[in-house]
Amino acid sequence: MPIRYDADLARFEAACTAEDALPLAEWLEATAAPRVDLSACTDLHTALLQLLIAAKPAVTAGPEEAFLARWVGPALGCGIPLSPPGRGPG
Repeated sequence: MPIRYDADLARFEAACTAEDALPLAEWLEATAAPRVDLSACTDLHTALLQLLIAAKPAVTAGPEEAFLARWVGPALGCGIPLSPPGRGPG
């Protein structure tokens, strides 16, 4: 199972697919102060990303995979900020 749920913490592991969206949505809705750990996530379906952006759970560990760290991390409030197009890091 790509997402493990432990009380108020969801651990994303390996490739997390669209099939994980409904259980994640239900868990986010039922959990008072949800937290997520994305450190072991290697692939994140956009349906899951949309749920995380909408629910705004606390991110205890951002993604370590390079692409996710660069593009998904900042969208969830972790990692390095994205630079405007045509500009390098400041």
